[in-house]
Amino acid sequence: MFELSMPVWEYVLRAVVVYVVLLGMIRLSGKRTMGQFTPFDVLLIVLLGNAVQNALLGSDQSLVGGLLLAAVLITLNWTTGFLSSRSRVAEKLIEGVPVVLARDGRLFEQVLRHQLVSRNDFEEALRQNGELRLEDVEIAILETDGRISVVPKDRG
Repeated sequence: MFELSMPVWEYVLRAVVVYVVLLGMIRLSGKRTMGQFTPFDVLLIVLLGNAVQNALLGSDQSLVGGLLLAAVLITLNWTTGFLSSRSRVAEKLIEGVPVVLARDGRLFEQVLRHQLVSRNDFEEALRQNGELRLEDVEIAILETDGRISVVPKDRG
């Protein structure tokens, strides 16, 4: 229960590699994927955890190994947040940049497709922001967290 089956450095290396690779994969999957969790997204998260378990632990089943990995992963997550809050370059690399989906009542269909945003999701965002028509939109932006922000045209 307390005996490690590999050296501590190997746990740390395994955790760093898995964390960085998964972060990259999630970043590449797009903002919309992480913005709103559907039942499929929750299932994906559970399956990802199960899929990388052996990559993290190898053959180890010790309590100490699991706690060590948890500590390394939490430290990596904190470090990622720290770096992205202190460096614009790191923030852009880790979180991405907002993307304009519509401007002056004109929807950019190709941008929607590229960002994996369905027309229904976009129209839902309009309704949630109190705008029912595309013509009433000054600008609509896909934020880095996957939300769609809508700024209405000045009606004055």
